[in-house]
Amino acid sequence: MAPRTRILVTGVGGAPGLDLARHLMRMGCEIIAADANPLAAGLLLDGVTPHVLPLAAHPDYSQRLLELCRDARPDALLSTVEHELPRLSGLLDDLNALRVRTWLPEIETLNACIDKARFHAVLRSKGVPTPTTVPPKDLDRMPSGSPLVVKPRRGQGTQNVYYCDSRRQARVLCELVPDPIVQERITGREFTADCLVDRSGRASAVLRYRNLVKAGLSVVSSTFHDDQVDTQVRRTLAAIGATGPCCVQGFICDEDPGVIVTEVNARFAGGFPLSEVAGAALVEQTLNGLFDLPVDHDRLTYKPGVFLTKYFETLSTGEQLPVAIPNPKTSSASAREGVSNDSHTDRSH
Repeated sequence: MAPRTRILVTGVGGAPGLDLARHLMRMGCEIIAADANPLAAGLLLDGVTPHVLPLAAHPDYSQRLLELCRDARPDALLSTVEHELPRLSGLLDDLNALRVRTWLPEIETLNACIDKARFHAVLRSKGVPTPTTVPPKDLDRMPSGSPLVVKPRRGQGTQNVYYCDSRRQARVLCELVPDPIVQERITGREFTADCLVDRSGRASAVLRYRNLVKAGLSVVSSTFHDDQVDTQVRRTLAAIGATGPCCVQGFICDEDPGVIVTEVNARFAGGFPLSEVAGAALVEQTLNGLFDLPVDHDRLTYKPGVFLTKYFETLSTGEQLPVAIPNPKTSSASAREGVSNDSHTDRSH
């Protein structure tokens, strides 16, 4: 890999994309930073080439992304936006023709990561413990009086997520949530595993506690090791067919089965810098796999007991924004929404 490799990083308005862009720049890469929000923090990073793209759901997304790749000529693309990944999967032939490298799982894996009902079905079929998940019409299957969570079937983060203590409350909350599902609410110690699965299926995982969570992002984390958690993480990755960088989230509970997996994201987690600080070269080895080089799993070991804290900071000041803000009267729907591809409300782990 050339020392000045050009990488297109999307979703730089969220913690995963912002930190990934920074880390890659420290490694000597040239970064093309993209987000749907023209005010995304990562577009203001010193040294990046900023671009505004439509939201993944926008009809112009594919055309605009391919135009950007033709004009900016990145060597590879790393997306930190969950809902972009299926769109990118459908563009693989076009991206390959433009010599833009990607590393994506099969579409079935991506759909399982995005669709919580499908995720539940896949894990249950493989015997991996995961919260009971039902559509509103099957709410009576939930135990009476048990704590519940109502959330969108698709999507990450804390947006439109509600907690309640009864099926009666859940029925009301389902009216407020688009395409809702209802899950049993798990109590225990929350964790995330930063993972890299090479192209042969071999996985490495860095376990960290989510000690303090704000707006879905772990702002205080600490690494740990636990054989049972590590085993369930690897079983989960195999069950859904993960490959490349990804993260697994779950809870360590006092009651049987002990470890319950709640979700998987097929991208870098927002707290991945802790894994790097603890000794795991996640980004370096991801680039190896991205460019069809061997992944060195000896470089993905880590030290337990290392902690990391996050905070809000001033990234840039000046008299004029480096990215033009579209005129609301003429801009596209994605620009008018003013929503980052991976906004601060997303559950970025």
